[in-house]
Amino acid sequence: MTVIDLESYEDALATYDPVMGLEVHVELGTRTKMFCGCSTELKQDANSQTCPVCLGLPGALPVVNEIGVESAIKIGLALNCEIAEWCRFARKNYFYPDMPKNFQTSQYDEPIAFDGYLDVQLEDGEIFRVQIERAHMEEDTGKSTHVGGATGRIHGASHSLLDYNRAGIPLIEIVTKPIEGAGARAPEVAKAYVAELRELIKALGVSEARMEMGQMRCDVNLSLRPNGTETFGTRSETKNVNSLRSVERAARFEIQRHAAVLNSGGTIVQETRHFHEEDGSTTAGRIKDNAEDYRYFPEPDLVPVAPSRDWVEELRKGLPELPRLRRKRLKEEWGVNEHDMQSILNAGAVDLIVATTDAGAPSDQARKWWMGELARNANETGRSLDELPVTPAQVARVAELVAAGDLNDKLARQVLEGVLAGEGDPDTVVEKRGLKVVSDEGALGTAVDEAIAANAAIADKIRGGKVAAAGALVGAVMKATRGQADAARVRELILEKLGVEG
Repeated sequence: MTVIDLESYEDALATYDPVMGLEVHVELGTRTKMFCGCSTELKQDANSQTCPVCLGLPGALPVVNEIGVESAIKIGLALNCEIAEWCRFARKNYFYPDMPKNFQTSQYDEPIAFDGYLDVQLEDGEIFRVQIERAHMEEDTGKSTHVGGATGRIHGASHSLLDYNRAGIPLIEIVTKPIEGAGARAPEVAKAYVAELRELIKALGVSEARMEMGQMRCDVNLSLRPNGTETFGTRSETKNVNSLRSVERAARFEIQRHAAVLNSGGTIVQETRHFHEEDGSTTAGRIKDNAEDYRYFPEPDLVPVAPSRDWVEELRKGLPELPRLRRKRLKEEWGVNEHDMQSILNAGAVDLIVATTDAGAPSDQARKWWMGELARNANETGRSLDELPVTPAQVARVAELVAAGDLNDKLARQVLEGVLAGEGDPDTVVEKRGLKVVSDEGALGTAVDEAIAANAAIADKIRGGKVAAAGALVGAVMKATRGQADAARVRELILEKLGVEG
């Protein structure tokens, strides 16, 4: 099916009720893999971070990563889950080249965390509760690179390269219960849920959760049922969606695609789907296996995990302030409305603004620079705010120079431009570019005199009571000083010299 075959979104929702299930894989930030001592450091030579255990060689025995278990418990607690008193790992059996063992060590019917929920806030402020089925521990697969084709996928490739450095990296898979009742807002709920989950994971410090780097990725399960019915429809599973916008687009596309198939008398195939960033479409992958096809059985080489209640409660007490409560507190402290707070969140600027205020800047100035000049630069260069080569301390220093009168806003923007260009810290850029505000009264007085002499007609208007005309003379002085004068002080001097009350 192609894009032109889609049902309109409005018509789809007039007939059908969407039901979603979201499976989010989070790559934990441990130093070593889940069941062996191999490093998890990124960007190393292919297959240089492997050993007999993560390659599944005969006789190699795995050992559970304690920090991985601790991270799983923290995530479960933050998601309001029950923490299992006893649980086991299982072998999920299937053959694929990126699984060197031909099975994945995971958890099946005994997850470490279960029966939780996460409240998410939609753009209009409505709170929607997403029920959590489970959060379980497992390991990541290796990476396949398909060479010789036009799309980078296996179809059409001449050969494939395998890198097992990622095989065995700890993962937590968080699975929702069926998400019902969202109606036309289902795609928005999906996006808001993944966004809130990402903020929570980052707050816990268990992962950087950078979706663009594959540290967090979402599988979007979606089905439609006729309005007013209870039985779920056949679902599709769009795999490895790696941005918030794409999660929303994938859900929306599948709603329209399912509706078109059903309205034409067709049948939905239970299958995996590939998401395409360029146009927001999905295409068929493989027929989706049921759980029994994986032939799960308990992992015989690992002992059960039985976290003590004392340990669980100790971890509970150590949880940080969770994102939604933190945002509520910051919103009140900063004096911003819900719309502005949502914009700050969407821009990924909350932590940057907090760090800038911690470095000494007033919160309004921190918000001004991160959501203004720096956000503009990020958009123009296709980067996120935290990828910009400027630190919160440097932004705080720029705000300090403005507050001291050493810079005006125009000069401050030039200073940030220099910092982003790698010219040094703010003070170095100011010195190299000669950007300080001209504060010498003698030099300003001379510039004002010259502007008055060159614009006699305007000066006469001001003397005659048209004080607003002073703006033209201010502009002339600012031009003469290359924007480095204090505009307010220039206006005062103009009116003083012309004998006019401000």
